[in-house]
Amino acid sequence: MLRRLPPETLPKHVGVMLDGNRRWAKAVGRDTAHGHRVGAANIEPLLTWCEEVGIEIVTLWLLSTDNLNRPEAELVPLLAIIEEAVDSLADQRRWRIHPVGALDLLPSRTAERLKAAAEATRDVDGLLVNVAVGYGGRREIADAVRSLLAEHISRGTSLEELAQDLTPEHIADSIEGHLYTAGQPDPDLVIRTSGEQRLGGFLLWQSAKSEFYFCEALWPDFRRVDFLRALRDYARRERRLGR
Repeated sequence: MLRRLPPETLPKHVGVMLDGNRRWAKAVGRDTAHGHRVGAANIEPLLTWCEEVGIEIVTLWLLSTDNLNRPEAELVPLLAIIEEAVDSLADQRRWRIHPVGALDLLPSRTAERLKAAAEATRDVDGLLVNVAVGYGGRREIADAVRSLLAEHISRGTSLEELAQDLTPEHIADSIEGHLYTAGQPDPDLVIRTSGEQRLGGFLLWQSAKSEFYFCEALWPDFRRVDFLRALRDYARRERRLGR
């Protein structure tokens, strides 16, 4: 299947919604934490598959802002699993880790571990891995607007001047530089596992022209063949990019 995929038809930036850990755990009769651990173990194989086909950026949605409202008995082990997974990725020095999300909403320990992984890999010349933890698309846009306004205030821009400049084109150009993924190309393909067919707030701004692929497999069961099928489906599409 891989040999039949022309390199020029493959995406450069892939977003992945790693969904279905809890349902998988329930199906095999284990606790939720076990499902999260098995799901975390499937991240490194995914990144290897991405390297094999020349993908340059992967954005992994590991924890949403809504997930932060889960019961403490589930949330605390989940955060520990995420910390361990990110540490493992960073320790290999194969991938450049970039946290995306509202780190101020996370426990200080988790936020510091994410920042440390980013610092440890900032000079790595490899696949860029955006780790979305404490991420919500609406929160990201709100944070970008706040950052944009703060920038204009620091320049001495008045509200009247700013209001005059707020054309749709100006908003688009300005906000993109304040998003968590500032400076990166938008995702070409977004994959969601577990059969759910909705974005749930993932990369709301960046995915306006992305292609979407919904896979029935729960994340712990997501295999290389499932990934290649997503790429094959993407390669067959005619991307119009809003035109």
